[in-house]
Amino acid sequence: MDLQTTTYLVVGASFALYIGIAIWARAGSTSEFYAAGGSVHPVTNGMATAADWMSAASFISMAGLIANMGYGGGLFLMGWTGGYVLLAMLLAPYLRKFGKFTVPQFIADRFYSKSAATVAVVCLLTASTTYIIGQMTGVGVAFSRFLGVSSDTGIYIGQAIVFLYAVFGGMKGITYTQVAQYIVLIAAYLVPAIFISLNLTGNPIPQLGLGSDLSGSDISLLARLDQVVTDLGFGQYTTTTAGSTLNMFVYTMSLMIGTAGLPHVIMRFFTVPSVKDARASAGWALIFIALLYTTAPAVAAMAKYNLHATVNTAVAGKGDLYAEESSLKVEDRPAWMARWEKTGLLKFEDKNGDGRIQYYNDKTKSADAKAKAEAAGWKGNELTVNADIIVLANPEIALLPNWVIALVAAGGLAAALSTAAGLLMAISSAVSHDLVKGVFAPDISEKNELLAGKIAMAVAIVISGYLGLNPPGFAAGTVALAFGIAASSLFPVIMMGIFSKKMNKEGAIAGMLAGLFVTLFYVFAHKGILFIKGTEFVDLIGGPNSFFGITPEAFGAIGALVNFGVAYVVFKMTKAAPDHIQHLVESVRIPRGSKMVDGAH
Repeated sequence: MDLQTTTYLVVGASFALYIGIAIWARAGSTSEFYAAGGSVHPVTNGMATAADWMSAASFISMAGLIANMGYGGGLFLMGWTGGYVLLAMLLAPYLRKFGKFTVPQFIADRFYSKSAATVAVVCLLTASTTYIIGQMTGVGVAFSRFLGVSSDTGIYIGQAIVFLYAVFGGMKGITYTQVAQYIVLIAAYLVPAIFISLNLTGNPIPQLGLGSDLSGSDISLLARLDQVVTDLGFGQYTTTTAGSTLNMFVYTMSLMIGTAGLPHVIMRFFTVPSVKDARASAGWALIFIALLYTTAPAVAAMAKYNLHATVNTAVAGKGDLYAEESSLKVEDRPAWMARWEKTGLLKFEDKNGDGRIQYYNDKTKSADAKAKAEAAGWKGNELTVNADIIVLANPEIALLPNWVIALVAAGGLAAALSTAAGLLMAISSAVSHDLVKGVFAPDISEKNELLAGKIAMAVAIVISGYLGLNPPGFAAGTVALAFGIAASSLFPVIMMGIFSKKMNKEGAIAGMLAGLFVTLFYVFAHKGILFIKGTEFVDLIGGPNSFFGITPEAFGAIGALVNFGVAYVVFKMTKAAPDHIQHLVESVRIPRGSKMVDGAH
């Protein structure tokens, strides 16, 4: 059976499964729509949380980023995994004990203010909408490559699928659909990784294969990869960092606290029956997430090695990397390269007209590498590979069977659609539950609130699809802004709401606005969105990365510090939270049945 037919069958079967589950688990009440009735088993919720967590960024982009960045790409593993641990340990159990459906509802009650809830909704909508652009774009890319349709058509299909199981099923339908999506995406990630690890190292466990010797040699995969990339003028794979040590640290912190503040994942912990179950589901989710996250470094290294070996035959054997016979002839390039060229994510330009593909580093600082390349007729790097294709193209690069390639396509779509559904649920609940019911129409009936939630979801799907089709410049190709917004606006106010019983509404509102503003200012300046009298906005802050060399993707952690600082200053200038709010915070933080201990006891 040819690849196209196999892909249609595998992806079609996965979509039929998702829609069938949604029909079976459709929501009939606001409790089921927002929190799946609070009756989801911890293991089930852990699996659904993992699917919600592992977006297109985790499935499609992370290994590609690590492959491009090498050692420095580890900050995504540390940041995203550390953020989940932070959420599971410091936020989720307390928010579950608080007993509300959404983050803005927690902020409204904890800070006794509809204004605070409204600001939280604005932050949530900004972060979630920005994040969902990447998911819809990922859906379009996967469809355009594997199903032979345009990326625009792919986004339309993705919208329709999400509409069917998210609008009708609500959180209940999304939860059980995400369980199925997790099974699909983890199988799609692990199966090719196992095949490739076995082929390269003889070890079927990718995590161990990463440190094993290449088959038939006495040199390890990583050592050989280091040799190859440095000889070709690239940075050493196992030591390259993401800018300065300070920037790498701040970047990791921004991803951590941004991840912990993303509302669509926090909402998952409202779906279990008790605080104990919330803690248990957090542990199960970490296990399910670890299956992919511990495999990603192996996928990255092996894909990079196979890519270089495809373009330069001397990589896998012995010989001169710069010899003419080592470079791949254009007419001999494998079919997968031609297929990916159609998407625009892989590009080849024969700059010296020799009919061969020369993949050397344009920015090399090695005089020896540059001299060898120029002696081989090199006039600039001739191959451009987008990081987002590394995982999706990995089984094709390794020449794996068609059914594995089709499974990866289904997995990539499952990852993007599962997170898109979670984000849409967060957007829908923020609009219908926190704005419509919480601010504008407190007396709305449950039936009408449920209708408002479904309408909000449908509108959000249309808007997200439009933004996926026409991504704004500041969001194209990155979800860093979403993490930055969550880190600088939502995470600090949730932390202060739980662990500072005297923090008041004035401090919370001022902190959220200050953190959000300074982060957007710094990011937009670097993205060139705003201009003032013909001068680029970035000039107003002293040039690129002007704040101690920190990149805009890492600035969320700085925004969080601003949030905490402004909130504290404003709190000190105003009256502390009322006594009943302080008692409420104590009741959330202190385990049931325990007693307060003071110096008299």
